[in-house]
Amino acid sequence: MPDLPELAASFTAALHTAGIAVGPDRTRSFARALTLLAPSTRRELRHCALATLVSDREQIEPFDAVFREVFGGPADRGAERGQPGDPARSLPDTVPGRAPGARRATADGRGPEADAQSQEAPVPFVASPLDRLANRDFADLSAEELARLSEVMRTLVLRTPTRPSRRRRTAHHGGRIDVRRTLSVSRRTCGYPLQLRRFEPRARPRDLIVLCDISGSMEPYARAMLQLLYCAARAARAEVFTFATRLTRLTPALRRAGPDDALARAGRAAPDWSGGTRIAQCLEEFNERFGRRGMAHGAVVAIISDGWDTGAPADLATHMARLSRVAYRVVWVNPRTASPRYRPLVAGMAAALPYCDAVVSAHNLAALDDFTAALSAPRHRR
Repeated sequence: MPDLPELAASFTAALHTAGIAVGPDRTRSFARALTLLAPSTRRELRHCALATLVSDREQIEPFDAVFREVFGGPADRGAERGQPGDPARSLPDTVPGRAPGARRATADGRGPEADAQSQEAPVPFVASPLDRLANRDFADLSAEELARLSEVMRTLVLRTPTRPSRRRRTAHHGGRIDVRRTLSVSRRTCGYPLQLRRFEPRARPRDLIVLCDISGSMEPYARAMLQLLYCAARAARAEVFTFATRLTRLTPALRRAGPDDALARAGRAAPDWSGGTRIAQCLEEFNERFGRRGMAHGAVVAIISDGWDTGAPADLATHMARLSRVAYRVVWVNPRTASPRYRPLVAGMAAALPYCDAVVSAHNLAALDDFTAALSAPRHRR
């Protein structure tokens, strides 16, 4: 089974040779469409390619020629367009209540043998190797699989809720009157303010702060979480920290280089990799050096840790309470919660739980959807 990026690249390269302008953005859209829709027939595959790679009617003819050359088999354009007189244009590919492989008679009275001949062959080679990694635990992935997974994780967009800004913009139904613009416009009507100009505050995303545990108990997941930290650091208003026995700010190292070089710098900047865990002490340092100075005020804070702490649980509860009072939302990421037998019996996790707005696992690629949804969700009372 060929690799999905390789399949998309080879097909788009053939289209480019045939004279169809296909750039990297369309190639990326085609690969993403194959991943999300998972087409199983040539007809579905052709629809995915048409929607993402073709932008002009004149390109359809050379596109079909390249499609037949790459994927084999003629593309039945008459049936796909639904031309009049085509008996199969109103028949769905699958019928509710019947198994996908069940036989049926065609609309013109032909037997099931003729209908079986008209059915399209499946396309088994469009599945991506990433589909097999979607539900694999990060701790079980090899170095090669993590490298393949990093290409997808770098495309993640971490969004946070918006907050009112000090800047404002003109709005017809704004809640406040813009006196300066109203008086300026009134000069056209001899000083009478016949038209009221209104404004409303602009909205900007809230700051994102990620604190990742790189101690020995989190080492199997820290390799994959570093890819997630790189995505967070590329955001406009984001800060990234790691902690084990000490707190380390990694934002400059992750922003000033490419993906591979940035992760290597991050590894060198954190001297306590795979060491002990002092969550309470590191949270205290963050609150004193960064939180109280305004970094955490109104921000979304994500803490990636399994909750194992060598300090006193009461100290962790105290510093989590201080953090929760200034942060807009606190999201705790614990890969151990993916197990159905998990219970928050660890003293550190039990002490921090009352001050968290959400607890997610993010232990594999599929579970990252819960993480991104928790970051963008509005705040609720704890």
